[in-house]
Amino acid sequence: MEIRPTTDEDLDVFVGTLHTAFGRFPETPAEDGGGVWWAALEMDRGLLALSEDGRPVGTAVAYSFELTLPGEVLVPAAGVSAVGVLPSHRRQGVLSAMMRHQLAELRARGELLSVLLASEAPIYGRFGYGPATGTRRLTVPRHQAALALPRARGTAAPAAGSDTGSVEVLRRAECGEILEEVYDRYRRARPGALSRPHRWWASRAGQPPISSAPRHIAVHRDADGVPDGYASYSIDEPDTLTVDETVAIDDAVFTALARFVLGHDLVTRVVFKHVPPEDPLRWQFADFRAGQVSGETDWLWVRLLDVPRALTTRGWFTDGELVLDVDDPFLGEHGRYLLTVRDGKAGCVPTDREPDLSLDVRDLGAVYLGGTAPSTLVRAGHIRAHRPGAAPLADALFRADRPPHCLHWF
Repeated sequence: MEIRPTTDEDLDVFVGTLHTAFGRFPETPAEDGGGVWWAALEMDRGLLALSEDGRPVGTAVAYSFELTLPGEVLVPAAGVSAVGVLPSHRRQGVLSAMMRHQLAELRARGELLSVLLASEAPIYGRFGYGPATGTRRLTVPRHQAALALPRARGTAAPAAGSDTGSVEVLRRAECGEILEEVYDRYRRARPGALSRPHRWWASRAGQPPISSAPRHIAVHRDADGVPDGYASYSIDEPDTLTVDETVAIDDAVFTALARFVLGHDLVTRVVFKHVPPEDPLRWQFADFRAGQVSGETDWLWVRLLDVPRALTTRGWFTDGELVLDVDDPFLGEHGRYLLTVRDGKAGCVPTDREPDLSLDVRDLGAVYLGGTAPSTLVRAGHIRAHRPGAAPLADALFRADRPPHCLHWF
């Protein structure tokens, strides 16, 4: 078997092989070649696995993103996607060979981490990826959608209608630049968020509102008329308004957009497809049971490629030190590191001190963005704490300034 890099000339073969791997057929692109998910592929970052007779049997690619880390730190991140192996060649080592080849390439480029969305949860843990963010769906019957007055004294009352901004409804085709600008402001401040490069918007590659699928866009503007949030929505099912995503610069803007879609006439329920697990919207309903949670799932998986660089790059919010014993079975590597945090900055150096925590690199990826407490994985039997205070200290150290969330599909 041969694994080789791809070029632009391989696009049709790459797309055809991947669709065959998933038992599907490619959709028809628009006349300009856009409007399909593969319009944003970076073919200079793709791989083809070839059988001994030269036939393509596997694919993988990486996108060039920026990932926002705790502390509003932006780092390059390889977004691994389009991974597939033909049914005739599965369980023959093709996927493992591609993953090992790809990780070596990412390291050669100097990238400190990679991310992906897992089609099946059991697959990617063995390659060192851990689930780092989650998302869920919130369904609200309109007859229960009334928002309560805030109870905290002195609180600005977004639920009571005190928002000084405005909401304008546009069609997707009318506001592409607004969507791009607002999303970029949002993702820079949200841990776990990925950039959406201009080529994604320009080629309409991905899911709504990036794609050319018809959507209404509720654009929120602040008191000065500057766009600071949007909700992409459609009414596809009978009497159901579905919100693809709500992007807001702050909680008050999110509440204003939620209030707008919840007040839409001629629908009996509103479905928010991507809601962060800690989002306060459920608590804002007068009827706490109005928000019906479903579809809770993992989203962004993280794989550290350079443990010391990754740990010293993100922001930190508690002082302390831990000795981490990190095992990387897939790459056959092992390291023990002293993590020292002072005044929001971290140092991470090899050490021979006794460990505080022993963990797999996949578990380090799961806790890296602050979305999973290390103590949870200790209780699950995945991380070993060598002394009683190690897990609580790790919880305090790895927490983020706000819980991570990722909206981007790739």
